[in-house]
Amino acid sequence: MNAGRRERAELGFILQGAILAVVLSSLALLLEEVPAEESQQKADPPRQRHYPTTAVEARVRARILHETVHGALQVMHRDFFEEEESRVIPSHSLEDVFKELERSQGIKVRWLAVNARAMNVDNEPRTEFEKQAVKALSAGKGEFEQVTDKEYQFTGSIRLASQCLKCHLPMRKSNEARVAGLVISMPLKVAEKEK
Repeated sequence: MNAGRRERAELGFILQGAILAVVLSSLALLLEEVPAEESQQKADPPRQRHYPTTAVEARVRARILHETVHGALQVMHRDFFEEEESRVIPSHSLEDVFKELERSQGIKVRWLAVNARAMNVDNEPRTEFEKQAVKALSAGKGEFEQVTDKEYQFTGSIRLASQCLKCHLPMRKSNEARVAGLVISMPLKVAEKEK
């Protein structure tokens, strides 16, 4: 690899890391609830205090989170990923962000194979909700959701651009639009009477 390409690759890694750091810090600020009093912050369990209280609040958070991850993925693929060079693909880098979101915010995020080949068997649908989400996204819907008493689940579509399809559908015979999914599951705050 010539010096110019090596410098560009190094810059790409640095910028990819910077984008991930910005995404993580922005999401932490977005998702953190500011308690009314300092004593309330100490009384609440460390992870439950920031849970949304309604499905509407959870839906808004999930849509913002989805668009943040979707946009970051598209930009990183466009600007920093070159197929010929061996490096971590942007979707895999974002899985580190997902782990941190689960650890710090109690929000589970994962990729979902929809109408293209799963590059990782862990991305196949696991639950009945995910199987229904695959059907909805395959039919052209942009999102699919489910609400229970204690959890809000959201799946939004992730556009697979032509550079994605080189791996996800290497032998494709049409230019039909393909998508993957991003599953976001967040607990809802349990009402006081249920505690």
